[in-house]
Amino acid sequence: MANSSYGSREGLTIRPAASSSSSEISLQIDPINADLDDHILGLRGHVRKLRGVAQEIQTEAKYQNDFISQLQMTLSKAQAGVKNNMRRMNQSIIQNGSNHLVHVVLFALGCFFLVYLISKFSRR
Repeated sequence: MANSSYGSREGLTIRPAASSSSSEISLQIDPINADLDDHILGLRGHVRKLRGVAQEIQTEAKYQNDFISQLQMTLSKAQAGVKNNMRRMNQSIIQNGSNHLVHVVLFALGCFFLVYLISKFSRR
C-alpha cells in the first residue's frame, strides 16, 4: 500500500501517479481540513535557518580560501628564500673549498720544505 509506506498528514492524501513505473508521489491538498498555514510558516523558518547556515558556510569557505592563498604565497616566498640561500651556500662552499685547497697545498709545500731543510742540516 502506498498510503502506509509514505504516511500522510491530515489534509494530505496520496494520488496514484499517471504511470506505475514513476517514483514520484503526487499530493492532493484538502483545503477544508488543512492546517497548512502553520506548516508553511514552519517551513519558511527552516528555510531561513538553512539560508543562514549556507551564508555562514560561504563566509567560512571564503575565509579558508583566503587563508590557503596566504599560505601559498608564504610558501612561495619561503621556497624562493631557500633557493637563494642554497645558491649563496654553494658559492661560499666553492669559494671556501678552493681556499681550503690552497691552504692544503701551501701546508704540504711547507712540510716538504721543512723536511728538506732538516735532512740537509742533519747530513752535515
